[in-house]
Order: sequence, then structure tokens, then C-alpha cells
Amino acid sequence: MNDRELGCAGGQFMDRGRMNQNGVVQPLLTDLYQITMAYAYWKSDKTDDTAVFDLFFRNNPFHGEFTIFAGLEECLKFLDSFHYSQSDIEYLKQTLPEGIEHEFFEYLGNLTARDVTLYAIDEGTVAFPRVPIIKIEGPLIIVQLLETTLLTLVNYASLMATNAARYRMVAGKHVKLLEFGLRRAQGPDGGLSASKYSYTGGFDGTSNVLAGKLFNIPVKGTHAHAYITSFSSIGELKTRLIKHKQTGILEDLLEHAIRHRALLSHLLDVSTEESSEGELAAMVSYAIAFPDGFMALVDTSGLLNFSAVALALNDLGYHALGIRIDSGDLAYLSCLARETFEKVAERFKVPWFNKLTIVASNDINEDTILSLNEQGHKIDCFGIGTHLVTCQRQPALGCVYKLVEINGQPRIKLSQDVEKVTMPGNKNAYRLYSADGHALIDLLQKVSEPPPAVGQKVLCRHPFQESKRAYVIPSHVESLYKVYWKSGKICQQLPTLEQVREKVQISLKTLRNDHKRTLNPTPYKVAVSDNLYNFIHDLWLQNAPIGELS
Repeated sequence: MNDRELGCAGGQFMDRGRMNQNGVVQPLLTDLYQITMAYAYWKSDKTDDTAVFDLFFRNNPFHGEFTIFAGLEECLKFLDSFHYSQSDIEYLKQTLPEGIEHEFFEYLGNLTARDVTLYAIDEGTVAFPRVPIIKIEGPLIIVQLLETTLLTLVNYASLMATNAARYRMVAGKHVKLLEFGLRRAQGPDGGLSASKYSYTGGFDGTSNVLAGKLFNIPVKGTHAHAYITSFSSIGELKTRLIKHKQTGILEDLLEHAIRHRALLSHLLDVSTEESSEGELAAMVSYAIAFPDGFMALVDTSGLLNFSAVALALNDLGYHALGIRIDSGDLAYLSCLARETFEKVAERFKVPWFNKLTIVASNDINEDTILSLNEQGHKIDCFGIGTHLVTCQRQPALGCVYKLVEINGQPRIKLSQDVEKVTMPGNKNAYRLYSADGHALIDLLQKVSEPPPAVGQKVLCRHPFQESKRAYVIPSHVESLYKVYWKSGKICQQLPTLEQVREKVQISLKTLRNDHKRTLNPTPYKVAVSDNLYNFIHDLWLQNAPIGELS
């Protein structure tokens, strides 16, 4: 076995020296037609041809008007490790049609990404339809072989980061967001990617322990209903003693809790008979296990038992963290819980009780949060699973990878559907800003054109609609592309996950609020220069078939 195969055998992620490489991501993680095309190119003596491919998407997801670009670091790791192992070659010999020449397999065995150049916008940047987020130059066969893998690394990552960013916007700055989706994700790799890119998009933590280890994401969690229902009576408590935090003297936590429960019963006007003895036993046992981290899963009746145990912990020098609500009317229950905590804080002179955290989870989505906001909820933290990690509102972003130039000659894909017509040639992209710091428009130009200048009037044209055009005088011009990979090396200092996460929020602030709103957002404009517009349409006419009437 080679190093890559050893890594795959020992676990999904492995150490490849400078970077943690996902062992699943390798040259065979591709569609078969990429390899059959490579052979046909090779057979046609096109090994010396060079090409430019654009990786872009045609529509923003979730009925929104922005997308967060993510997955670039994984693309660079893939380029760094791109090599067909001997076992890969042996498998391809068995899998490809008979008659393929032996020399082709030797050619594959010597391929690396050394001659590839990759340009990209920064990971974490807001991106828009038709503007390539990655541009690949290099030998035709190699850049063709990269297609599927690069798409799978970018599509879900960008979709996930965008979904998370939208949740962050509707939840607001002060509410915590936790990703709870591993058990509902599309397999283990989907679960890990969801944890990583939800954090990128603005979430504060995850329940996924492996993601915490691999990506240094804060890990959070309490307990499930099973823990509560595993106790049926106080008599099942085998451990009731806990050391006082300051004195170290052992005391009976259950005794303290029962005493407080009697007092709370009058304050909260809830009979002790309405509370479950098994639930009280479960909470006491959990509090003994985690006295400094006591957060309990409760329903309406559970507030009495939780408050009793929390006050018992307070007697012994500990502070509870809060509760998690996982069913019922979340707005009502959160308000009831906050009201309860305020009463307890005032009656027992424990002001910290006012600040107990209320976590809500229960099939939450964007619309749920918006509705809860309208109802004046008192939730401090949302735990979100299924709708987040499966991106239920739109399960795929739809990035595509299109040939735009070969051997210096532009290529255009024509279609009766104008949306699918590609913008040919090697291009640069610029973001033009207004005086107030907001992004006005993204402008694509031929690489031979000089960049737009601050304070200079620029004619910006819709790529396909002749009448849609406008002059823009930018107050700031941002060149979107950087060379990230060239001559077999990464050319930029790669940001940490925390830095990418921060980049997302900084980039979103450059958009006007009407571009970011949930309902009927204003479309962000993407344009081409006058030079590129004329180039596209001239090439279109040259390549479009001419009909004949008779």
C-alpha cells in the first residue's frame, strides 16, 4: 500500500505532512467519462494542448441573491496530492474498455498537477452567478480530469456555508447557533462537511465530536430523552453525594433538591405531584456528573425539577448552565422558562438565574426562526439539524465546469436556453464599490483589458441583453482573483477556519440589506465590459448555425 491507501485504511482523514487530507478525495473520486475523455484526448495526440476552464454557478440557492464560496482549501489539498497510485492504475486497466493502449496507463501514472495554475476568489467571499469562483489553466487532459472532484469539493461546501450564513442572519448576532445534524446528514463525510462549513457560515459550534477534533470547532451537547426515561424513581439513585465546590465536604444533592422543590412549588404554583420523580432522579444524577456544566433537557413540567436541582447546585457552590427544549410550542415554552427563571432569581436572590441559557431544537428551519422572532421568543441558542445539513430548501448548488479557451482560442457553448450559454475566453473579475462601501456590481473583462480605475467611468453591460447597460464610477475596485496554485505549489498563505469564518461576515457586510433580505431580495448585478460583450456576441454569431428556408 502507498501512503494514501494506508491513510484510507486507518481513517478518513490522514496527515499528509503540511495538510490534513481527506483520504476519500483522490483522483478516482471522479466520473468515468473524465478518464475515457482523457484517453480519447491522448489518442488524438492532444497531450500538449492547454486549456482554461471556469468553475461557476448559474443561480443563487435558497431563493436568495448571494452565495458564500467555500471548499477552496480542499481543492488545493487535492491538487497537492493528485497522483494515480499503482493500485489505481491496475483498477483502471480492469475497468476501462478493452483495447486501451498500455502507454496511456504509463502516462496516467506520471501525471501530477504541477503544470496547472489555479486562480480563485478568497474562500469565504460572497459570490454571484456567472462569475467564475475558480479558474483553472493547464494541460487539457489534466484540467479535464480535475473537473468532477473540484465540483464535488465546492458544490456542497458553498451550499452549506450559504445555508448557515442565512440562518445566522435571521437569528441575529446575539443568538447562538449549534449544528446538530450528524445523524441526519448524507453519510459520515456529509456530516463532517456540514459541521465544518456551517461553522464557516457563522454557526458557533457542533455536536459532532470528530469535527471538533479535526477542525477545532467548539463541541456542545447535553443529553437525550433516553437519559431522563432511564430513571423511573428516586430509589434508583445510587449516588446522591457531591463535594461542595469550596469546602470539599460531601453533601446530599437530592436532599437539597427536594427541599427547594417544595419551596418552588408554591412560588411557581405547580404541584410537586405534577413533576416526575424519575425526571428528578435523572437530573440529580446528571448534575452530580456535571456540576459545572449542568444543562438539562426539559418539557413544561420539567421546569420545577430543573430549578430545584439548579438551586441545590447553587447551595454547593455551582452554577447550572440552562435548559434545552426539544418539543412543543417553542415560543411559549421559552417565555415560560424565562419568566420562571426571573421569579426564582428574585425570590432566592440568585441574579445569575436570570441568565440561564435556553436552547431550542426541534426540526428548526429559517421560517421557524422568523416566526419565533415575530412571537417574541426568549431563546438564547438554536440547535439545528436536518434542515441545515441536508439543505432541504435546495439540496444542490449546481456549480458547473466549462471549457472557455483552448490553445489560446476562445470556446463558447451555445444553447437555446440563454442561461446556459457560456462566456468564452480567459477573463478577469472585479468588484466595483460605491462611496458608502457597498458592492455595486461584479464586472468580467478579457484578461487583455486594463482593470477598471477608481473614479473613472466604466460601461457595464448585461452579457446577453443589449439594452441593459449602465455607467459606473467606482470608489473602490477589488480584483477578485488570486493565484492560489502554480508550479506545483500553493502560492498564498491559507487562512485558518476562524479567518475564513470572519471573512464570511466581513464580505456579507459589503452587500446592501436589500440584497440579503429573505423575502424578494434585490438581484445583485453581474456585468461584462463593452469589449467582452462585443467579443461574446461576435463569437456567438460565428458559431451559431444559419438556418435555410425553402
